[in-house]
Formats: sequence, C-alpha cells, structure tokens
Amino acid sequence: MPPTPQQGRRHPAILEIQAAGNTRVNKEQQFYIQQRTKRNAMEYQDIIVERAEGWIEITINRPEKLNSLRDTTAEEILAVMAEVEPDRAVRAVILRGNEKAFCTGIDTSQFTIAENEYFDFYRKRRRSRPINVMFREMGNFTKPVISAIEGFCLGGGLELAMVGDILVAGATAKFGLPEIKLGMMPGGGGTQTMTRRIGAAMTKELIWTGRRFTPEEAKEYGLVNHVVPGGEAINKAREIAAAIAANAPLPVMMTKGVIDRGMDMSLANGMTAEADVSFMLYFSEDRNEGLGAFKDKRQPSFKGE
Repeated sequence: MPPTPQQGRRHPAILEIQAAGNTRVNKEQQFYIQQRTKRNAMEYQDIIVERAEGWIEITINRPEKLNSLRDTTAEEILAVMAEVEPDRAVRAVILRGNEKAFCTGIDTSQFTIAENEYFDFYRKRRRSRPINVMFREMGNFTKPVISAIEGFCLGGGLELAMVGDILVAGATAKFGLPEIKLGMMPGGGGTQTMTRRIGAAMTKELIWTGRRFTPEEAKEYGLVNHVVPGGEAINKAREIAAAIAANAPLPVMMTKGVIDRGMDMSLANGMTAEADVSFMLYFSEDRNEGLGAFKDKRQPSFKGE
C-alpha cells in the first residue's frame, strides 16, 4: 500500500515506537531513539519522508534544481537513514525523485571556493563534507536500499543509486556519468561501484565518453534490476520492498553484508564468511518461527530476533 507522508515532515514521526507493531523496544533502544529524536527534530528542506508498512520512502525534493544534491540534502538523507537503522519495523528504504529527475548530481552552485581555501576544501573531502560522507556511508546501512528512477539520473545521482542495492528504472529514464565533459571525474564512488556492477571495460567507456545511456542499455549492462513503463518505477520498487519486508529481516541483513564484503574477498574467504554468518542464524527466534510456520502451514511472524 502507498506510504503516508510524515506530518510536518519531521524526524520524530519516524521514531514512533509503536509503529508497525514494533512494541518490543528495550531500554537501550528507547534511550537511543529518545536521544536521536532530541538531536534531529527538524523540518526537512530538501527531502520528503513517507512511511509505509514495512519500509520508508525518501524523496529528493529540489525540483527547481532537478533534484541536485547539496550538503543539506546529504545531511537529511543520512539523518533519516540513521533514525531507521535500529527500527525493526523498517525493513527497506526506497529512494526516489520526481518524474523529471531522480537526481542530477551535485549542485555546483553550492560549492564556491575562495582562492586561498582549496587545500581546506581538500581536507574536508573524507570526513566533514556531508555529500562525501553520504556516498561513503550509504552502503554501510543494513537495510536494503531500492532506487526508483524516473527522468534524469546523472553524475552523483547515478552514484547515489549505485551505492544502494537495487535499481528500478522507468522506460524514459536517462543515465550517465558526464563529469568528464566538464573537466572532472566521478567523485561519489562511481569508478568503484560501477566497476563492481558492470565490469571495468564498460565502466571505462561510459566514464571516458560521458555519454548518456538508456534504461534498456543499463539493464543489458547489469546496472539496473528492472525496466518498467515510465511512471511505474515507484510501484515496482514498492512491490520489491513489500516482498523483502515479508521475509525475516536478520537473514536479509546478514546476506547484504556478506554479499557486499564478499566482492572484496577471495572465493575461499567469502565462503568462510558466509558459513560463519549463516550458522549464527541458528540462534535466532525468527529461524524457529519460520520453521514452525512452514510446519504448521501458516504465515510466519518475523520480529528480527
């Protein structure tokens, strides 16, 4: 079912302990939630947050800038992701834009550098510049991130989608990493994330030419999971989120970590990591619930325990 917009678009609405049946909150979680609420209660400027039963949707809401990213956008996205990370009721996150643009990359008008501040700007690149922190940290969240892409998905916008997990594209979407045409290069992880998704040869071609490519090409390259009719990307993304939300969240979390880390491991080390993690699930209540539900021929009720 479609999500409900957060009233006033405020952080505390995400943190309702009672939401979606999440009634078992221990004291540590409650303290964490309360502290995060105090620090992060704020009006969103650049995003809209909506909550459905089992997932949330983050809409980049800068239509006058074709949903380009500035530090405020990154700060707000990271704040929402941090809030839902410990929330057992949230099993997935959907990122979206509007029909004209998912995201067109970095808003360069926000980054004016004085002549004597170039090295200060360089020092900020890893830890204190919110956009760089967002690109680096998005892949570390344990909830699956699904990007519903319509319209332009260029530069940092494509890089944002690629640090997530699943890409769904409307048939009229437009992809590209055009930085080289401006005398620049991808700086949000594109040289690394795209290579891991589609291989080095095609990544080099797309970056070196800076050309745009279609959803059908993106599907052929293995960059996107699904291509759907224009305007239908969000519905497909919700379908996937609902399917994920219906399953046990601990194996989803565990497999996301093993798959992502395994790409940097040898096959032998990856197999060992998988075996170690899979045996941990033998101690979970959800495993017993899943097996019991299968035996009793009923739907399981997973709690993430």
